[in-house]
Amino acid sequence: QVQLRESGGGLVQAGGSLRLSCAASGFTFSVYSMGWFRQAPGKEREFVARINWGGGTNYADSVKGRFTISKDNAENTVYLQMNSLKPEDTAVYYCALDPSVSIGNAKYWGQGTQVTVSS
Repeated sequence: QVQLRESGGGLVQAGGSLRLSCAASGFTFSVYSMGWFRQAPGKEREFVARINWGGGTNYADSVKGRFTISKDNAENTVYLQMNSLKPEDTAVYYCALDPSVSIGNAKYWGQGTQVTVSS
């Protein structure tokens, strides 16, 4: 069955960096788009970044220039490099299989990893 396992979250000071990883299994990783979403306390889940099967990427305006999504088809892993972190980036970050950015949904979700940015 499909499994998405996030790791790499934690507590970091504003201006710092974190790299999230999502190890995928149970499907043909290389042919699917993958993405990252986040949900802050009391807020709706929101799109962060997406990478398609060919490596094309798109980002939410709030993270452009600071976050980079990438994937390693040999390792079945998608990454989110987060630099210049801000307190407003604090959220639970979810890995998503075949996300629809317009609908804000995905075929499968990971369990989430907490990112906390202190000021």
